[in-house]
Amino acid sequence: MERLKNKVALITGAAMGMGKATAELFAEEGAKVIVADFNEEAGNQVVEEIKAKGGEAAFCKVDISDSKQVEAMVQFTVDTFGRLDCAVNNAALKPDNNSFQDLDEEYYDRLQAVDLKGTALCMKYELRQFVAQGTGGSIVNISSINAFKPILGNPAYQAFKHGVEGLTKAAAFEYGVQGIRINSVAPGAIRTPMLTASLADKGITEADIVPQMSLIGRLGEVREVAQGSLFLSSDDASYVHGTVLHVGGGFELL
Repeated sequence: MERLKNKVALITGAAMGMGKATAELFAEEGAKVIVADFNEEAGNQVVEEIKAKGGEAAFCKVDISDSKQVEAMVQFTVDTFGRLDCAVNNAALKPDNNSFQDLDEEYYDRLQAVDLKGTALCMKYELRQFVAQGTGGSIVNISSINAFKPILGNPAYQAFKHGVEGLTKAAAFEYGVQGIRINSVAPGAIRTPMLTASLADKGITEADIVPQMSLIGRLGEVREVAQGSLFLSSDDASYVHGTVLHVGGGFELL
């Protein structure tokens, strides 16, 4: 199936992990993909891999905490492929690793700038483009199970992922009438470089966390998260708006 045939998709944080899997899947489904990331080498590699499989893609280097860079990213998308139809705001930093009383203020500020403000900036300029086009569009924000279920040791990350859910609802309430659908995906424990690094920081293994983080008995894969974003971005979800799709093996029920 080509559920995104002739659509133009912008994916942030697309150089690795869930973002890379999303860019690859969207290209397989017929989308022209902008691979946006701060990591230029890895991002260009993703573009080459997509092109090698017959897809269309281009790389855009961006720090989403910088408003001018985000605005330029959306303009680059339009200049490259002529329009914007769907966006997946996936870029984020790894969780903090402190108790609340040992909150790292410097990392708190950086997390806020990328995970919360950066997502808001992406939405701002994506929405402007959708409104200018006048033909609707779709935004998917990648939040986290931590927006719904607290765990020990990452208070800043949890706070900002709650914020991503708030941004999603606020924009959905305002822009649905213009045919712009806005939803979120909340991954649970997914096997990503970010999770691997976080586990290493905490000195624990994958086997240690699975019983507490999945009713299915395993970690999720990045492509499974990408499938959730694909559904929400496609016409299959034409009446899905202002909601969250949990992709976490039932973690929210534990």
